[in-house]
Amino acid sequence: MGHPEIFQKELETAFGALRQASKLSQLIIASQDKGTITKDDFSPVTIADFAIQALLICTFKDAFPEDTFVGEEDAADLRANEALMSRVWDLLNTIAQDEDTQKGACKLPQTKDQMCDLIDQAGTSHSGGAGTGRVWVFDPIDGTKTYLRGELYAINIGLIVDGKQTLGVVGCPNLSLNHKGPLRNSDIDPEGKGCIVYAIKGHGAFARSLHDGSQDAVQLPKQSATQELSFVTCIGLVDSALDGVHEVVAERLGVSFPGSDLVPWVLRWAAMALGIGNTTVWVYKRRDRFAKSWDHSGAMLLFEETGGKITDVHGKDIDLSAGRKLSANFGFVAAPVAVHDKVLKAVHDVLKEQGRDAFLQ
Repeated sequence: MGHPEIFQKELETAFGALRQASKLSQLIIASQDKGTITKDDFSPVTIADFAIQALLICTFKDAFPEDTFVGEEDAADLRANEALMSRVWDLLNTIAQDEDTQKGACKLPQTKDQMCDLIDQAGTSHSGGAGTGRVWVFDPIDGTKTYLRGELYAINIGLIVDGKQTLGVVGCPNLSLNHKGPLRNSDIDPEGKGCIVYAIKGHGAFARSLHDGSQDAVQLPKQSATQELSFVTCIGLVDSALDGVHEVVAERLGVSFPGSDLVPWVLRWAAMALGIGNTTVWVYKRRDRFAKSWDHSGAMLLFEETGGKITDVHGKDIDLSAGRKLSANFGFVAAPVAVHDKVLKAVHDVLKEQGRDAFLQ
């Protein structure tokens, strides 16, 4: 079953761009030197992050010149480091003569300066609320830590209209569409095909092959009110979670922990849409720690369109208009609609019993 005949241009633009972005990212995985630098928050960024953001913005700006863009990176490091800028430029040009690029699957910047300008167009902006129109949010590589290890990662494209999720298209270059059971960071697609998971607000979520354009998309089934809860979380490589809470919540709910153990948030939302898991809880270790827009905007829609409900730890809807960081919300609680209240109550009960009431204020 295919998706409805709406957002056709947006989806085709996203599919083509993801196909080419995937090729760029896989080229870097195959090389010894990933061109890694460390940002102020100590998270790693590679030349692939910069190249893919430039590719995405160039492609979508050409297709939708009136829209605005949000992306994780800015070009300050590139402008300050000629060698790094040249490596990003060279990486982009590896696909310039690619058959898909020549056929218009993506657009590439014409000069290094234009490349930096394009990256900067998204490096400080954010999606606002009512009246702000169409804003594309990009995460060029979500899960850089796992990406650098040759493990699972994702590329996120979200369309936010007046502060609301309208379209989410996630490329998973090394995730099998047919994976069953709990998912780990190391569970890469043995056939190397990858997949795209996408959703249209009010019309459902779908999955398709990343590279096989002839394969029809399949609509993903809705969450069942009677199915068992299955956790998706992260217990390794990331230290932003409040210790001693998540496994206790799972135990309270009678759910095995960790279930699926994944670093990239975008991939967690995609996995939940695919039915690999259906519940996630995330309480940050500090009350002033907030999620980043590009890790969630658009990607959350995948799970919501399969019948999932997502709030923060306080039970509030996620406000994507707050800025580059989702500073109006604290953490996440997500589960099938029918059991969300039960999961939220378990989180509150555990925090209160542990004397951590401050995280509920």
